Amino acid sequence: MTIQTTTLPNGFRIVTEYMPTLESAAVGLWVEAGARHERAEQNGIAHFLEHMAFKGTARRNALQIAEEIEDVGGYINAYTSREMTAFYARVLRADVALALDVLADIVLNPAFDAREIEVERGVILQEIGQALDTPDDIIFDWLQEVAFPGQPIGRPILGPSATVQGFGAEDLRGFVASHYGPGQMILSAAGAVDHDVLVRLAEPLFGHLPAKPAQVAAPARFQQGERRELRTLEQAHFTFALEAPAYRHADFYTSQVFSGALGGSMSSRLFQRLREERGLCYTVFAQSGAYADTGMITIYAGTGGEQVADLALLTMDEIKRAADDMTDAEVARARAQMKAGLLMGLESPSARAERLAKLLSIWGRVPDLSETIAKIDAVDVAAVRDHAAELVVGSKGAMALYGPVSDAPSLADLQARLAA
Repeated sequence: MTIQTTTLPNGFRIVTEYMPTLESAAVGLWVEAGARHERAEQNGIAHFLEHMAFKGTARRNALQIAEEIEDVGGYINAYTSREMTAFYARVLRADVALALDVLADIVLNPAFDAREIEVERGVILQEIGQALDTPDDIIFDWLQEVAFPGQPIGRPILGPSATVQGFGAEDLRGFVASHYGPGQMILSAAGAVDHDVLVRLAEPLFGHLPAKPAQVAAPARFQQGERRELRTLEQAHFTFALEAPAYRHADFYTSQVFSGALGGSMSSRLFQRLREERGLCYTVFAQSGAYADTGMITIYAGTGGEQVADLALLTMDEIKRAADDMTDAEVARARAQMKAGLLMGLESPSARAERLAKLLSIWGRVPDLSETIAKIDAVDVAAVRDHAAELVVGSKGAMALYGPVSDAPSLADLQARLAA
């Protein structure tokens, strides 16, 4: 498998990975513009723009966009994150040119028809309403908000209904003009794709775009905060976060291994202690997420209102205990799970294309897979214990609770338990 990269004179980047055994290819455009690039009055516009890309261009209406890809057996989709927006398709080898043409059309030439904006506004408001009615979905937005209060990175990706109701065509065009320059775009493809052919196809579609400076997102500042929403539900939803390393930080992989050992699997400490030994919950997990300049270790559990206090306090005990007695076997298991998850995921061309785009965005190059594996293997038990100790001593915490949570301890109580 061969990874190749090309940068056009205007800064537009193209990266591919040829997978010789496949007859299909994943092709996508990743734009370095997401929710953290929005002003407060724009919150939700990156996601709104993602939706509008499929609502018609000067050459295709919404039905034609779907039909052209589906007529050849492919599919097309998109997503918005806090730092990127992605538009991607999966097609057979012979239809890569078609997929690229459709993707370029919807990203560069959206019509922003007034009627279609109103239709999609209704769809997005329904999506927001659905999220608000899903406790184990909305609670993560609340956790993000209290961890990064008053900051773009702390705002919800969908945006609040009030701002979404105000977006018009000029707002959408303004966001595109500010953030969709060629230097902020990456064309990534994996599978049955020829790099040189893709470059030749991309040049007339993207090479004419004028270069423009990137709009730098405001730096993130992780802060301490708590949100508690009392509601009559069957489950008390508990989330807790500590600051974690950014993508480029030397401790990034240490944090990933630590969170895996803490709560990434059925054999992890939180699962064994809280579910298997104490029966306090059905679902519990920990994960470490990263951004360009910060990150979060997030713990989630669903439990009963009578058990939420014990669960929260025992969770703090497990974080603290990891600094003292995390074992070589636990770290080795977490490393193995992390590597297996990475390698299994890369059996999909869609996952490979996404990985290529993200790595090129983060590092300006695509590190060899062996380099990533070596960094994971380099994490030892001493590094994991040290990382846990730093979390216990130096980190601020953030917490969000939803449901029958009146008996849950306060964030100050949890911080004191962690520091004791």
